[in-house]
Amino acid sequence: MTAAVLLGAGLGAAPAASASPGNGPTAIVSLGDSYISGEAGRWRGNSLNNAGSRDGTDRAWTGSTYDPTLVYGPTAVNGCHRSDSAEVKSATGTGVQALVDLACSGATTANVFRAASGGRPYKGEAPQADQLAAVAAQYDVKAVALSVGGNDLGFASIIETCATDYMIWYSYCHDDQQQVVDSKIDAVTANVGKSIDEVRAVMSAAGYGSSSYRIILQSYPSPIPRAAENRYGESGWSRVSTGGCPFWNKDSDWARDSLVPQIAGRLRQVATAKGVEFLDLRDMLQGREVCATASRLVTATQPPSATSSEWARWIDSDGTQGPVQESMHPNHYGQQGQGRCLALAYAATPGGHRGCRNTPGSGASGMYLTTLS
Repeated sequence: MTAAVLLGAGLGAAPAASASPGNGPTAIVSLGDSYISGEAGRWRGNSLNNAGSRDGTDRAWTGSTYDPTLVYGPTAVNGCHRSDSAEVKSATGTGVQALVDLACSGATTANVFRAASGGRPYKGEAPQADQLAAVAAQYDVKAVALSVGGNDLGFASIIETCATDYMIWYSYCHDDQQQVVDSKIDAVTANVGKSIDEVRAVMSAAGYGSSSYRIILQSYPSPIPRAAENRYGESGWSRVSTGGCPFWNKDSDWARDSLVPQIAGRLRQVATAKGVEFLDLRDMLQGREVCATASRLVTATQPPSATSSEWARWIDSDGTQGPVQESMHPNHYGQQGQGRCLALAYAATPGGHRGCRNTPGSGASGMYLTTLS
């Protein structure tokens, strides 16, 4: 791995000497897509103010202009958007010496596979498993957190279709999009399983035994609430112009209570079949979603707050506040919550399947694990 790639992964300078399993500086590594890379970490809640610091929500504000590298470092340029608050970066208190983010916004399972196994470079970077090989040789890797499959299913396209159906066509998306998901999900979950195999192959080649590190496969949180938990009515334009959650009630309920659980269920099956740990994040943003009644927008008189602001980035369809690709991802607060979930999972007895939830009125410190039956 070149120094440039190491810096892009958030490592800083590489250790001077090679390490090995049980020897050298310890590390936790994250692989996968935007839900773990740190996409939207630029934002602390959502504000309708398009000027200046956007009421303090925009962490890229310098006082005179916007500099996304303050949050995403050099990956602000290639679009991987590895934020300084990304899940693995926020997994503090574990005792490991390095928290390494190799994930990239927009990545698919093919961008995780080794090049030798058909893996493809992405955004100017080598396949993530090949990057992991270099990290495994320089650190004593204790755990690999993996979030992948959403882009294979076409998350971005599903969100775009549902938003367009609300704003333009006045029709539902859940029926036709469910068919799309059902047509892809078998192949996608098979490739998630291959991603796990690729991680194991890399670690084995680096001399790691199966019990010397852990793989934690995680699912996706829902960025939008159920219809009954949306603070804006279905009619009118508030969901578009104020809340940034342009979805019909039936589509919202489908996404929250059907799509997200369906994907989580299939990923759990993969984890069980492959003998790795599963971290279910489907409920992680409960009450903190975009437009949720239990949260609120940031204003000049209501500053950003981990206890009351939204934990996910709204849809800014006009791109008036940063790139549209940040939409519908856990923001700075959400990523801190994810990091706490990962830290708790790492501290737990290896081998279990667990869910992670937040405590209403509390920040990341209120995250807690549940045991999945």
